Amino acid sequence: MKKVLFVCLGNICRSAMAEGILIDKVKTEGLNILVDSAGTSNYHIGEAPDKRMQQKAIEHGLDISYQRGRQFIVADFDEFDYIFAMDESNKENILRLSRTEEDINKVVLFLEENHPNENLNVPDPYYGGEQGFEDVYQMLDIACDNFIKNLRK
Repeated sequence: MKKVLFVCLGNICRSAMAEGILIDKVKTEGLNILVDSAGTSNYHIGEAPDKRMQQKAIEHGLDISYQRGRQFIVADFDEFDYIFAMDESNKENILRLSRTEEDINKVVLFLEENHPNENLNVPDPYYGGEQGFEDVYQMLDIACDNFIKNLRK
C-alpha cells in the first residue's frame, strides 16, 4: 500500500481538497492508496475544512466535511511514501523537520505532477474570491489524475 500526505499551511483549504479528490479517485479506481493531509502551522488543528472549500467540494460531488486539521509532524516522514507540499513555503517548512536524505526525497511540490521541474505553487484561495477556490480545485484534480497515471508507470 502506498501512502500519500498532502500538506499546506493550515490544512483547511488546499491539502484538505487534495485529500478529498484523491480519496474519491482511489475509491473509484479500486486502488490501494492511503491518503491524508496536514498543515505546517498549528492554526486550525481539529477544525473542519474552510466552508468555502467544503462548498466547492460539494459542487464537484465530494464531501470533505469529516476531515479535521492536523499539524505535520516528524513521524509523517516515516508513515508516508509521498509528501506533497502545496507551495514552496510549505515545502521549506516540511524540509526543516527532515532528518535524512530519504525524508528530503519524499517531499515534492504537488504541481510537479502537472508541470515537472517548473516549481509551481498551488495558490492559497483563503483570502481570494470564489474563482480562486474553483481554480485550486481544477489544479488539484488534474494533479491527482497525473499522480495516479505516474504511479501506474
